[in-house]
Amino acid sequence: MPPIVADTTPLNYLVLIEAIEVLPQLYGRILIPPVVHLELSDPLAPTQVRDWIMQPHPWLEVVPLRKAADSSLMHLDPGERDAIALASERQASLLLMDERDGADAARARSLKVIGTLGVLDIAAAHEWIDLPAMFERLRQTTFRSPHRLLATMLEQDAQRKKQFKKD
Repeated sequence: MPPIVADTTPLNYLVLIEAIEVLPQLYGRILIPPVVHLELSDPLAPTQVRDWIMQPHPWLEVVPLRKAADSSLMHLDPGERDAIALASERQASLLLMDERDGADAARARSLKVIGTLGVLDIAAAHEWIDLPAMFERLRQTTFRSPHRLLATMLEQDAQRKKQFKKD
């Protein structure tokens, strides 16, 4: 199975809202480039995130790049740039990334991208998490997303729950 690669932001927010364990449930093993590990362990990162990344996680693997990211990605944050490069090198089936510029650059390289909200939506569809509760936790962080998108996702989640009850 092709690997999954993650950028910093989805890991950061999933740790902060205590939903990080949905990743191995959904995807098995996740690869990150060394710079993502550095960003998660940075002294300015939230304590909860720094503590989490310093613990071993059998499903999370730090993988060095075989070669530097190409120069067309230099406008991106180092974590985004290296996550895209690693996903391209490893022919990843999915890249976890929230930032629009990075996601656009990844899609331009034919990479499939999903963000924090997409991961939470899939986990909610499996009934592993309560989506409204996770969105409320996200609101307590610095995570930003259009209110209309969150409202739409919550409506779809409510419809899905109604459908499950009917079946």
